[in-house]
Amino acid sequence: MGRHRLQRSFSTFPGGWPGIGLLLLRLTVGLMAVIEGGFFLAARDDSPLRNWSLGLIAFASGASLLIGILTPFAGVIVGLGSTGIAFSWIPTPVPNLFDAKLTAILAAVMAVAIIFLGPGAFSLDSRWFGRREIFIPPISRPPKS
Repeated sequence: MGRHRLQRSFSTFPGGWPGIGLLLLRLTVGLMAVIEGGFFLAARDDSPLRNWSLGLIAFASGASLLIGILTPFAGVIVGLGSTGIAFSWIPTPVPNLFDAKLTAILAAVMAVAIIFLGPGAFSLDSRWFGRREIFIPPISRPPKS
């Protein structure tokens, strides 16, 4: 018989200092994605549909990382987007947060770290999918006659 996993995506949701570290990591990567998404949305280029779609995807995934909801999926999207920008697979708008390839690669590596480590205790994922304590009330027995 196989082992069944009780949790969805993460084994733990650390609190304390490790949780604060994961919160800072999520906030940094999420804010970078939100700003880059804003640059795409504000760009005046010859392909507005591409800019709007990339901007909305970057903005939504960054906002998802900021609040810590669906963290692994948002991390994958941000990591792939940063990798695409680093290797020039995705054309960037003129004001660009990832001007240097090293900055985009750093953002991708931080997104992968978030995917592997999880969102931490200070996230909506932790509230929705975290460990729960189950209370089983004692069995009430009928009185003896």
